[in-house]
Amino acid sequence: MSAVPEEPADESDRIFELQEQIDQLKEAVASHAVVDQAIGMVVALGRVTPDQGWQVLKDVSQHTNIKLRNVAELILLWGRAGTMPAEIRAELEDAIDRYGPTQIPGVPPE
Repeated sequence: MSAVPEEPADESDRIFELQEQIDQLKEAVASHAVVDQAIGMVVALGRVTPDQGWQVLKDVSQHTNIKLRNVAELILLWGRAGTMPAEIRAELEDAIDRYGPTQIPGVPPE
């Protein structure tokens, strides 16, 4: 008995499915990079830990009903252009107030 080769249509479907998976993975990697960079900005500007920076982004996203990646993109644009929508800026300031600033070890509190 010989194996029946796959029909070309089945092979084409599989190639299409794999291409979709690759596209989703590329988008996930790009999204992760944007979020990580925004967390870095929040950490530096808000004097919070990376975990707190993540919480700040999540809070802003939840309170503004804007996807987390889009919030991260707005924060990066703010870093480059210096402008941010007022609603996002107010929520960002509130979230940073809730989570930070952290104290630098060995430095007396202000």
